[in-house]
Amino acid sequence: MTTPKHEYLRSTELVSRHTSRLLLVDVQEKLLPAIPRAEQLVASCKRMIDGANLVGVPVFATEQYPKGLGPTAKPLAELIPLRPEKLRFSCAEVLDWGPAAEQTDSRHQVVVIGMETHVCVLQTSLDLVALGYQVFVPADAVASRSEFDWKFALDRLTNSGVIICTSESVLFEWCEVSGTPEFKQLSQWIKSAPPK
Repeated sequence: MTTPKHEYLRSTELVSRHTSRLLLVDVQEKLLPAIPRAEQLVASCKRMIDGANLVGVPVFATEQYPKGLGPTAKPLAELIPLRPEKLRFSCAEVLDWGPAAEQTDSRHQVVVIGMETHVCVLQTSLDLVALGYQVFVPADAVASRSEFDWKFALDRLTNSGVIICTSESVLFEWCEVSGTPEFKQLSQWIKSAPPK
């Protein structure tokens, strides 16, 4: 295989580790029992957070009224110690991009995961689009109590300019090339993931 003599230009429709952030929305203990395939959701979110940390993508999280809905699920909370509380369903107004604030201009992509798809994920995603961000929502890393609400939320997000994808596609777009230690680690996580 020959190496190109010019810089390789990637499509702007792909998620880049250099221009994106990961946002975990409200995966909280008291609501999880009502979520179909809650265990799979938590596993997908954890894999996304681990993948983001592996490739250097900043990770953020929020909690919707934790006094009532409890804290973020423990396997995820352990990975993200700072989780601002909110009452508004959209996270857009409470997000302070923290340590990555100086990178605001270059990090114009946001990958949004969590719950519920038709409420906080949808409102956050649409607000982020209105603020000028390119927003990606992996369908297997978001959930609602009802599959009906989940499906129609994804349709509405698509019609509003949000890119619906899968967690695996985002992980491999962040990785970009095979044959690296990052690729090997991601491949192991994906092979050990529960079936969808």
